[in-house]
Formats: sequence, structure tokens, C-alpha cells
Amino acid sequence: MILYEYPFNERIRTYLRLEQLFRRLAELMARDQPLDHHFAIQTIFEIMDVASRVDMKSDVLKDLDKQKQILNSYRGNPAISERALDGVVAQLDACFEGLNASNGKAGQSLTENDWLMGIRSRIGIPGGTCEFDLPAYFHWQHLDTNHRQADLQSWAQTLAPLAESIVLLLKMLRDSGAAQRVVAPGGQFQQNLPQGRTFQLLRLRLDPSAGLIPEISGNRLLVSVRLMRTGEDLRLHPAGEDATFELTLCA
Repeated sequence: MILYEYPFNERIRTYLRLEQLFRRLAELMARDQPLDHHFAIQTIFEIMDVASRVDMKSDVLKDLDKQKQILNSYRGNPAISERALDGVVAQLDACFEGLNASNGKAGQSLTENDWLMGIRSRIGIPGGTCEFDLPAYFHWQHLDTNHRQADLQSWAQTLAPLAESIVLLLKMLRDSGAAQRVVAPGGQFQQNLPQGRTFQLLRLRLDPSAGLIPEISGNRLLVSVRLMRTGEDLRLHPAGEDATFELTLCA
């Protein structure tokens, strides 16, 4: 199954972008080729760009604290395991303390590294990191794998508190939804959202063998999905056929 996710607000959209970048960074750092490590550095700069909003850190801290308050309100409920509750609250506390203790924006300390910032100023230029532009960087790419990976780990560590917080918040958000199997007559699906609940994320699973691609739109009142298919002209066209998929709304 192919999983598509659609955020209902800009905050969750940013969280999803950061999560994707953190996943890419982890995968590239684990490899041993200089080219992979080049793109790992580029990914670090992308994370810094996405997380550069002034209120980014405060938004994440507020969400962590809000989730803790919600969980603590379940204490004393016989249907809730106190042990499991304590475990999740401890995770929230650890993320809150780690992020709160970090200075400034994500990767703020990296901006004081002139060597890295020299690469950052050139990496957005097509071919801007050639050996004649950045000989010191070219030399670094020829160091042994362990040396490069140690440097990457050191730089990525400054982003770890944000990464851990984003991963935990998105996991809790995804766990809040219940999957349902729905039918899209003629490739079209619409669902009115219940009043009094604010959904933040839509998750949609499609069987890849159907060759369908969802175009998703939504707001606080309505969700709409139109199933498309790639034509011979390589453009998307309405499928126009009945289809089923798995839908999850996360609040």
C-alpha cells in the first residue's frame, strides 16, 4: 500500500517536511560515499531553512506541553494503563527539556562554523561546490568514511532535540486516528467532517496495483479526494471508475 498524508494546517505541514528531511539525513549519514555525505550536508541546511521561523521552537514546545496536559487528564481512568501513561509523559518531558535547553533556532550553533557556512553559501548554486570553488570541502570529501561520519554526527546532534520532538508529536497524532475503508464512486469521494472536532492530518492508503493517484483537498468542514491516473501524455486525468481506499482522520 502507498501511504499519502495531507496536513490540514501549516504547522503540521512544516512538521511533515521536517520529518521527511530528518529521515533523509539519517539514511544519508549511514552511507559511506562522499556524494551521500554531500547531500547529507545539504539536508542539514534544508532543515535549518525550514526550522528558521521565529516561532518554530515555541510552537513545538507548546504542542509538547499540550499533549502532556491531555494525557495527565486521563489519570484515574480505569481504562487507561497508568504505566503506559507514565512512559509517554516521560517521553514528552524528555523532549521538552531537550528542546528547551537548546539555544536559539535549530542549528543555531552551526551558523558560527565558517567552514560550513561557506559551503551553505555555494551549495544552492548549480555546480557551486566544485573543487576550484571550495578546495577545503573537496579535501574533506576525500577523508576516510569514519572521519566524515563523525563530523556529520556532530553537526546533526545540534538538530536532535527538534527531530525527537517532531517524531514524537507526529506519532501521537497518527495514533489518534482510526482507519476506515471507503468507496469513491466514479473516482470521487467527499466527507463532511463532524462539528466540534479539529482534524489536523488525513492519511490515505492506496493499492499501488490500481495505478491511481489521489488529489486531496480539505478544510475544517469537508474532505475531498479525486482519484487520478497518468495518461499517455504523462499528465494526470480523472480515473472515472469506482475505487476503494483506506482513510484515517487524525485529530
